[in-house]
Amino acid sequence: MAYTPGPRIKEIHITPIATVDPPLLNAAGLHAPYALRTVLEIVTEDNISGISEIPGTKDIDAALEDSKKLLIGKDVFQLNQIRQILVDAFGKDSVADRGLAPWDQRKLVHIFSAVEVACMDIIGKVTGKPIVDLLGGKMRDRVPFSAYLFYKYAGAGGELEFQLDPAATGWDAARQKSALNPAEIVAQAQAMCREFGFQSIKLKGGVFEPRQEVDAVFALREAFGPDYPIRIDPNALWTVETAIQYGLEMEPVLEYLEDPVRGQENMAKVRKALKTPLATNMCTTSFDEIPRSIELGAEDIILSDHHFWGGLRASMTLVGICETFGRGLSMHSNSHLGISLAAMVHLGAALPNIPYALDTHYPWQSDEIIMGGRLKFEEGAVLVPTEPGLGVELDRVALAKLHENYKACGLTKRNDEVEMQKVQPGWKFQAVRW
Repeated sequence: MAYTPGPRIKEIHITPIATVDPPLLNAAGLHAPYALRTVLEIVTEDNISGISEIPGTKDIDAALEDSKKLLIGKDVFQLNQIRQILVDAFGKDSVADRGLAPWDQRKLVHIFSAVEVACMDIIGKVTGKPIVDLLGGKMRDRVPFSAYLFYKYAGAGGELEFQLDPAATGWDAARQKSALNPAEIVAQAQAMCREFGFQSIKLKGGVFEPRQEVDAVFALREAFGPDYPIRIDPNALWTVETAIQYGLEMEPVLEYLEDPVRGQENMAKVRKALKTPLATNMCTTSFDEIPRSIELGAEDIILSDHHFWGGLRASMTLVGICETFGRGLSMHSNSHLGISLAAMVHLGAALPNIPYALDTHYPWQSDEIIMGGRLKFEEGAVLVPTEPGLGVELDRVALAKLHENYKACGLTKRNDEVEMQKVQPGWKFQAVRW
């Protein structure tokens, strides 16, 4: 049988959007009223469309714009060639490019993730297969996620900012309420688990002094009991001494402790002192960092993220490395909509094992840009799409609306420190605080 090339890229559309985001607190400050995302659409010469979604910044959007001339005319099946073209044009990301903030600021990994997912969406449509099949096949029909709790100020975000929508009900009302102490964190968890059926809980820490956050962990345990696994993420703001002190106290109740300290060497010190597994999406975030991680014993669990590790196929490579060296694997999350969630679900379905429910910010976003509205959670899990490709399609009216949000809001990159200074003048991010 003669070789038949795949469809070639005819058009690439880049649409920055802004989705409503409540005033969530984290180690780097405060979420802005809008979270920025970028939607990439690739269209082939035979008018097959593939889509993807990544965290948005003006610099990454500009780099995607520059990549157009490099990728037009390329075969969407030739992902290795496409990756090399992008590496040659933009160079490899360095470890330092990630930055100190909780989110990843590298350029190439985001670009290739966006391009790869859109191409794989097209490949799935051409072959009639869902993306999970392109990753080696489905290991489960549903992918479990964890409740993701945040300390937060009262407020709905978006145009309302710190004001509340009096017409909101259920979780829509609950996510607007303040969560500034253990009792309010428990109330937030109860509302979120009631709405989405989550069966495990993660608390984003690094906001208040450790005693209050540890008290919140024990309050969650008291409210939910031992059948709900609990994890906390101080986003590397603790010292080694603080992490060991409170880590030992929380050993009876924690499923794992995520990034209590900064850097692989410090993580290794804490890991030697605790029985609780340590997880990371901050100290080991690239393939270049894995050899040193293994040498030191820096963590037990790597939290993958296809946006930050360079795509879905690279994430499957990471799976094999983790299996080889005895590391667990789960999934990190950032503010996202349904295109990203669909990709996360396909990847989660292909993982050999899911010992830990995956992270998702999805309950905190109220907007959506896919046809049919927001994806559904049942008992904390999302059904794996069976349609070809990602299994979701763009709602172009909704996309246009969120693009108008982007143009109106004036944001071009995430800066939680600046947002926090609007509430607490003079506030500064500290890489290590307690």
